[in-house]
Amino acid sequence: MGHVTDPRRERLAESEHMATETFQVSAEQAETYEERFVPALFRQWVEPVLQAAAVGPGDKMLDVACGTGVVARAAAERVAPDGTVTGIDLNPVMLAVARRIAPEIDWREGDAGALPFGRDAFDVVACQSAIFFFPDPTGALGEMGRVTRPGGRVAVQAFSSLSMQPAYGPWVDMVAQHAGPDALTLLGTYWTHGDHEIMRGRCADAGLRVTAVHEHTRPAYFQNIQAMVLTEVNASPLRDRLEPAVLDKILIGSHEVLEPFVRDGRLIVPLAGYVLVASPT
Repeated sequence: MGHVTDPRRERLAESEHMATETFQVSAEQAETYEERFVPALFRQWVEPVLQAAAVGPGDKMLDVACGTGVVARAAAERVAPDGTVTGIDLNPVMLAVARRIAPEIDWREGDAGALPFGRDAFDVVACQSAIFFFPDPTGALGEMGRVTRPGGRVAVQAFSSLSMQPAYGPWVDMVAQHAGPDALTLLGTYWTHGDHEIMRGRCADAGLRVTAVHEHTRPAYFQNIQAMVLTEVNASPLRDRLEPAVLDKILIGSHEVLEPFVRDGRLIVPLAGYVLVASPT
């Protein structure tokens, strides 16, 4: 994947020093997200989400926190010829990339915590790899349920807890040995909603009835071990806290931990996660 940070997580990490969170990224970061992060990580979760949500011909679907639109683009093929797909994101530059790639899809700028749609507006609402970025995930789930018709489906994908990650779990433990226990928190954004039983509780509080939870393991692709390490460090507050000597130790330790996941020079990291499906109550 190269030396690239996930711009959404980068902004979340910066929020520890900010009074409010804007979640805005640059045009260059949005292009990098589409070119590097989508094929390396997020594309692998599109089919599990769409299958779990049973997206099909004629459906009206909303993709929440759509980014550059990888889920919405795939959904548009499934709902054709009579269905519709709408993608909504807080970042206008992400939406600019989405519009360039798929101008036929309805792209909207808006907040997951206050969706600008009426009640029962969609058959399906999906949210892939984003719930852990929301300041109020329960409120966002409530909004997803509000805009979903009775009998419709809400599908939310998240990554499993670190203890369930065969590569990332041992790697974060190793980093903490060198960088200190704070690293467990600073590298923890993606795993904060990893317990799907807790997510069930959030859904209940949001007025959603969980109908299924599908567990999956999908690959994430990195150019090599060093690229993965620099990606993860630079995408968190650790980037400003590590002395060069400590980073060198982390790089050495990373080769020991991650070497079993190298194939023909490329690092292929298994990522465990789940897709939760719910309906409005």
